[in-house]
Amino acid sequence: MSTSHVQFNSENTNPPSARIEDAESEQWFARYKNSKSVGFCVLDRQLRYVFINERLANINGVPASAHIGQPLRLIIPSLADQIEPAAQQVLATGKPTLHVEISGQRPRRAEDGKWFDHFYPILDESGAVTRVGIIVVEDAEHRTNDAALRELQEKLGSETERLQLLLEVNSVISSNWNLTQVFPRISALIRRLLHHEYASFAIYKPDTGLLVREAIDFPLSKGLTSNVQITLTDGPSGRTFQQRASRIFRLEELETFKGETTDRFLAEGIKSMCCVPLIRPSGPFGVLALGSTREDAFHQEEVGLVELVAAQLALAIEASRTAREADSLKKRLEEERKYLEGEVLADGQFSEIIGESTTLKGVLDQVATVASSHANVLILGETGTGKELIARAIHRMSRVKKGPFVKLNCAAIPTGLLESELFGHEKGAFTGAISQKIGRMELADGGTLFLDEVGEIPLELQPKLLRVLQDQEFERLGSNRTIRVKVRLLAATNRDLEESVAQHQFRSDLFYRLSVFPLRIPPLRERSEDIPQLVRHFVRKFSEKVGRQIESVPKETMDALSQWSWPGNVRELENLMERSVILSQGKALQVPLTELQGPPRKVDGQKAENLGDAEREHIVRVLRETRGVISGPNGAARRLGLKRTTLQSKIRRLQISRSDYEDPQH
Repeated sequence: MSTSHVQFNSENTNPPSARIEDAESEQWFARYKNSKSVGFCVLDRQLRYVFINERLANINGVPASAHIGQPLRLIIPSLADQIEPAAQQVLATGKPTLHVEISGQRPRRAEDGKWFDHFYPILDESGAVTRVGIIVVEDAEHRTNDAALRELQEKLGSETERLQLLLEVNSVISSNWNLTQVFPRISALIRRLLHHEYASFAIYKPDTGLLVREAIDFPLSKGLTSNVQITLTDGPSGRTFQQRASRIFRLEELETFKGETTDRFLAEGIKSMCCVPLIRPSGPFGVLALGSTREDAFHQEEVGLVELVAAQLALAIEASRTAREADSLKKRLEEERKYLEGEVLADGQFSEIIGESTTLKGVLDQVATVASSHANVLILGETGTGKELIARAIHRMSRVKKGPFVKLNCAAIPTGLLESELFGHEKGAFTGAISQKIGRMELADGGTLFLDEVGEIPLELQPKLLRVLQDQEFERLGSNRTIRVKVRLLAATNRDLEESVAQHQFRSDLFYRLSVFPLRIPPLRERSEDIPQLVRHFVRKFSEKVGRQIESVPKETMDALSQWSWPGNVRELENLMERSVILSQGKALQVPLTELQGPPRKVDGQKAENLGDAEREHIVRVLRETRGVISGPNGAARRLGLKRTTLQSKIRRLQISRSDYEDPQH
């Protein structure tokens, strides 16, 4: 005998339409004898029960053993008139009769029901129809009221638990937006319904292309930690993020992943996982993952609940991120208000720089030349010469003039805090770091950073600054996240950096990076013709400030001011003019000339009055004797016992020009 080629599952409520030729075979009984949803019985030609499964026996309300050998009419008399004609027709014709609607009351049931019976002929070895097989499917719409009510109550109870869970999750999130801290509480709430052992959420970082686990709840863990970076191919979370759809992963699928993350899960005993993407209107940005040490711990009907929790998390994460960005922007704006320079732009690019001397104009021409490039500029000059004004002018004429201009005086910050001030730090990076700080380098992104007194940067910090100049990237203190910036660097110093390099106090590679375009600012004594103009500017400025009306400067006063050497340069002149305006009682400026102590600026042939002048005269004399030759066995450096670079630095520092030592006869 052969069975039908149509295959069907015993749980399927749609009966086969093909003729069954051997219903008593093992395959037939294997399909239906233990079915939980489909009733099945076999009747002989006298319509007596030959076989009945437990499902149909329960429907009839009579034990299965009590059916065998008994006629159908005896067991279910109220329904016999509906069933017997169809069974007899099959026995007579040998053809199946399908989808016969049976309705009424069965034994031991207080209510009516509705069923669909399907009748099939069963042949003996000779091919004669000797039996009939009946498949009974109960209509779900006619279940008992009690059963329907119980099911409804169960559903309502389940929905109530789900709603209560979501309300409690929302309450936890509302009480503390730091999800890393409260996530274990959220996981504990979910565990009441899903009974997982592991939970975490990870956020996608576009700059690295990795998922970073932000929080984890795994009390039984032997070593899993948060802040782990996960590739998109290294496990279920990455797969879920890529597919943008919720997934259930069973053990056999987990074992197919090749990566450290999944290997750790398996080592921890995780045998099934449920992963749900964290999605906002802009797209997915993370994954919520649950894991269990039990196989098949998660089912599809539970995924919806996890998705609702994930939606709450996603909303909270986005809100927290927005709040952090707003707070960061606020801090940045506050920092920029403190450190931003050049807010008030007067007419003309050099309006803040007073003077028309040939020396000064030469410097300003160089400023105009280098400003439009992105080259680093090293501004050299004595203290008080206006190096910051030059830096500000370069920024205003540069391509990044619409960006911020941020300055940092490297000499004004304690050495231990300079790195934090320059590059910023994370909360807890060191003792006293109670909050995150944005460094000047980050504040200057898209603009110009001006490092005043750059020669004061300690050696241990110089490699990090060199890296920014080379790669335009750095990390805050206490962070491993690389921050990329686009900054133009201007630096200034009154030190001889070449001499510092020679003495190993300043890195040579950093010096060369900084001094792509060195720019020397002349001291005030080299442009004395600008002093009258500067005096008038400062007198007008401070007269308006203190409410005085100064209309003239005595000639002898102006002559004295023009003859003074101004070791403090323009800053010294400015301070003196402020005091003078305050002291003046009339309309003529009264300058306390007694404060200008010491002889006026030395002219040729005058005796040196200080050590600097003596050093200058000695170097000039040796240069004259060597006819300007600096290096070599007969050069000035060898005769002075100095390195060539050191002598060149001294020549620049002492403002020795070729005309000072050239032989007028040649």
